[in-house]
Order: sequence, then C-alpha cells, then structure tokens
Amino acid sequence: MEYKDYYKVLGVSQNADTAAIKKAFRNLARQHHPDANPDDPTAEERFKEINEAYEVLKDPEKRAKYDQIRHSYQSYQQTGGQPDGFDWSQWMGGQPGSVRVEYGGSGFSDFFEAIFASMSGMGGQRSASFGFDDLFGSGRHGGQRYQQQQLKGQDLTTDVDISLEEAYYGTTRMLAKDGRNLQVKIPRGARTGTRVRIAGEGAPGINGGEVGDLYLKVRVRDDPRFSRDKDDLVIEVTIDLYTAVLGGEVDIPTMEGKVTLKINPGTQPGQLVRVRGKGMPHLRDPDDHGDLYVRVGVELPTDLTDEEHRLFNELAAQRGYRYHQ
Repeated sequence: MEYKDYYKVLGVSQNADTAAIKKAFRNLARQHHPDANPDDPTAEERFKEINEAYEVLKDPEKRAKYDQIRHSYQSYQQTGGQPDGFDWSQWMGGQPGSVRVEYGGSGFSDFFEAIFASMSGMGGQRSASFGFDDLFGSGRHGGQRYQQQQLKGQDLTTDVDISLEEAYYGTTRMLAKDGRNLQVKIPRGARTGTRVRIAGEGAPGINGGEVGDLYLKVRVRDDPRFSRDKDDLVIEVTIDLYTAVLGGEVDIPTMEGKVTLKINPGTQPGQLVRVRGKGMPHLRDPDDHGDLYVRVGVELPTDLTDEEHRLFNELAAQRGYRYHQ
C-alpha cells in the first residue's frame, strides 16, 4: 500500500491551521477541477488527490490519526525501512484484509480506504463527493459524479499612462476589446497605482460563472513643473535677492493658471510657502484639494557695479560683517 503525504499534496506545513488548509484546498481545487481542464488527462487524478488530502486534514480526528501515522512512517524510513515493509495493520480500521478497497468506485486511494474509511462511515464503497459540498453544485463529468462550481472568470489588468494634468482634471481612455471600443473614465485625483474597474470585461466564467472584471492600472507620468506628494504639489520658484530680503509679490503657476504669491520679508532660500487648496483633487472627494507648496530659491546678483559693491559693503559694515576685497 502506498503512503500518501497529504501535507505535500496541499503544499502546506504540518503546523498549518484550518484556515490555511482550506485556502490551499480551494485554490488547488479550482486550478485542477476536471471541468476547468477538459484537455488535461492528469487533472482528474490530481483533483482526486487534492480532495482526499483535504478530506483528512480538515477533520481534527482524522488529522490527529494521520499525524501519528506520518510520524511513525517517517521514523521507519529513517531507520532504512523499505516502503513495502511497513506494517499498516496497526492503523487500519479492522484486521488486515477486512477493508474492502474500491479505489475506482470511491474516488479515494487504497491508503485512505484502509486507514480512514471506518472513520467516515463509508463501508466498502462510496460515491465520490470529494468534500466539495460547500463549494460546488452537483453535476456530472464523464459518467463520474463530480461537484461543479460556477467559477468567476479571471480578472484582467492593463496599464495606462496619464499626465499629471489628466490626473488633475480627469480623463478618458479608449480600449479595443473583442472587436469593441470601450471608453473608460479615469477619475480626478488618480495616482500612480490607482486601479479603475470595468465590470464584466475580464475573462469568461467557468460553468456559466460570472465574467471577471478588467482593471486599468494607472501610472501618472512625471511633470516638468510640479512634483507630487499624495495630494499635495511642490514647485520650485526662484526670486531675486531684493524680494527675498524686502518682501514683495511673485506670480507662480498652478494647475489652473497663475496666482500671485506674497513673499514675506526675510524669506530664506529653500523655504516652503504653502498655497492652500491648489494641490491635486482628492480621489474620494474631488471637490476637495491638497495644497501647493512653493519652494523658494533666491537668485544672487553676479554683475554688481562699483556703486553696488560700495553699497553692499556699507550694508555689511552696518550689520557687523567684515567685507573682504
């Protein structure tokens, strides 16, 4: 009788909890269900194997017994024992030979039938339900009763690039799919990573299941003027020395045109000045906006006249600075 490593079949560790086992089972069952793989002759056996492993590991009593068997069998192998020499009789439901193995009729292996049939109230024969009562509706496949599930089709994703201006005002993209043109609206405030869902335009479902969805994954291109921090914008603006020292006004660009920014006297190079509400629209509330931050650069004069040199020297002396010729 061939030993079955059920943990390996489901791809989980021996310490996996019930939720992890169920999740692994669902994923593998969907992947290998015969109705989802009509052209794969190995899918049916793989599907049976997955179901059998879940039948044991989902049940605390069966799993406890299986863990004991597994430990005993691995210890036997470590001492050099051969697979066909292991004594299975101590683990069987009755005396050796008392279990009637009907692999072709039950859908379970002789290992399962010999060890776990009596725990399942199966007797010698059983029609294969494969433990899918909570996942599938009944159906037939090739004369063998399976459980069929209406599976939702796979969601599809495609990338789309937009400009910062398009992200600010919102935009549309035209997609060609299956001979049709789909006009998709990209909302105001979209960021890099924003996903726009187009319902029912993904892959077709299995067994009449719901069609999947199509997602546009947005990437906002870098802008030559503004950098973006979530819903705030940052722009670099250079002012002259005299405006920085004495204060004044300067026109700055925003996403909606120029505005006049007041510069306070003594503004320092690199200082950030906030302009409220001139940032990007919030994706969830596009009537509300982030802020625009102006990073001030100061341009120093390089072509001073002799008179300007004298005046700057006089100013430096008044401020207690020593001027070096």
